[in-house]
Amino acid sequence: MATTTNLLRLLAPEDRDRLLKFAVDVNFPSGARIFEEGSKADRFWTIITGLVALDVHVPGRRAAAVDAIGHGELLGWSWLVPPHTWQLGAEAHGPVHALEFDAAAVRALIEEDPVLGLAITRCVAIVVGNRLQSTRTRLLDLYGPAGSGPRP
Repeated sequence: MATTTNLLRLLAPEDRDRLLKFAVDVNFPSGARIFEEGSKADRFWTIITGLVALDVHVPGRRAAAVDAIGHGELLGWSWLVPPHTWQLGAEAHGPVHALEFDAAAVRALIEEDPVLGLAITRCVAIVVGNRLQSTRTRLLDLYGPAGSGPRP
């Protein structure tokens, strides 16, 4: 599982309260596809309970699971970066309860308040870095030559 990046805990209380105005409670049943690689990234989530598997499309094969997101973690970063399309797919592994955020509203908030925008962007950058490393490692484990996993 990726390093936990809890956006809500990283923000100052007043910023967290402002962000939470754009959140709604959602639930996904086990096996639900939350988003598909290549589709429009118009929302993101903070996982409250449950586990979400991230996967990448592999032509001629089933999607390869590359990471898992759990309690407190940010699900989704593609909403922040144009062209706002998902770079991975996501599926609920067991029931998932989350806070769902409207990406357009949060992007407008970021533009309106550069200090808050920087805090959110830094958190998302950590997520992107973690996901890239996790995806690389997982794909090397699945498809690379023996011994090509993580380097010291």
